Amino acid sequence: MRIVVVADSHAPRRWKGVPSALASELGTADLILHAGDVCVPQVLDELAEYAPVRVVMGNNDGEAVRDWGAPDELEFLAEGVRIAMIHIAGPRQGRGRRMRRRFPDADVVVFGHSHIPWDGVEDGIHLLNPGSVADPRREPSPTFAVLTVDAGNWSTQIVRFPRAGTR
Repeated sequence: MRIVVVADSHAPRRWKGVPSALASELGTADLILHAGDVCVPQVLDELAEYAPVRVVMGNNDGEAVRDWGAPDELEFLAEGVRIAMIHIAGPRQGRGRRMRRRFPDADVVVFGHSHIPWDGVEDGIHLLNPGSVADPRREPSPTFAVLTVDAGNWSTQIVRFPRAGTR
C-alpha cells in the first residue's frame, strides 16, 4: 500500500492547487494522509480526486474541515501497520516518549505543525512529519512524505520538490 502524506497546506494563503510534483505521486497513491492545517476543505476535495483521504484537525482548521471528517487525532490499521495521526506532537525534546504514551499501540505516528520534515525513531516509535507541502518557511523547499506499508512492514521517504506550478 502506497500512502502519500502531506501537512500544513494553509490554503488559500499558501496552497494554490495540487503542486505538479505532488500530483505525479498522488497518481499512484492508495491513500492520502493530511496531518492538519488544511484551512479550507477544498484542499481535501482536490486530494480526494486521487485517492481516499484521512485527515486530522490542525490548529488553523475550522469547523468546515471538521465537518469534512477531520477528528483531533486518528488511529487506524493499514496492511498490518498501526498508524496514528495528530497535528501537534509538541516540542522535539521528549516527543517520542509523549507519542508512545499517547498512542501506545502505534507503529508510526504522523504529525505536522512545525513545517519541518522529520523521519526517525525516538523512544521506540517511528515519527513522521512530512513538512509543509505549500509553506516551507525556513526549509529550502516544500516537502511531503511517502509511506509504503506491506504485511506489517513499512518504509518512509521525505520528498523535496521545487516551488513550481500546480497541475
